[in-house]
Amino acid sequence: MQRRFRGHARAAALLVLAAVFAVADLAIKAWAQRTLPDAPIEGDVLDLRLAFNSGVAFSFASDAPTWLVLTVTGLITTAIAVALWRTAHTERLLWGLCLAAILGGAAANLTDRAADGLVTDYLHSGWWPTFNLADVFIVLGGIACVALSFGRSDQADA
Repeated sequence: MQRRFRGHARAAALLVLAAVFAVADLAIKAWAQRTLPDAPIEGDVLDLRLAFNSGVAFSFASDAPTWLVLTVTGLITTAIAVALWRTAHTERLLWGLCLAAILGGAAANLTDRAADGLVTDYLHSGWWPTFNLADVFIVLGGIACVALSFGRSDQADA
């Protein structure tokens, strides 16, 4: 019984972490929408420049109906949340952290898109499409999940 409680506590903590990731990105998006339209900020490696994306990664499906993009991304986001909840007590903590990063990024982009069908982007490198912190969470979380899958063990971390 105590192990089950510990698993639920870990899952709940990871969901809270995902929410923190999402809120951080949404707060920066709100700031970017207020600050960057008329005054982009140039940096050494990254510029802060406001852009909007009606599609998903690399503007894929940018001409698809908003309801379809919201439905598909909502289903994927839900599947990630379920996977995080179901594996939190059996997998390594790092696995849960990776899923929390992916979930936080996906939830932030889904929430942003729900308002007007667009995702707010603000990080611009000049050689890569403009992106946002949620995209960073999704990509780094995904890369880490792939890396962890190569070194899987049968025991979960305490």
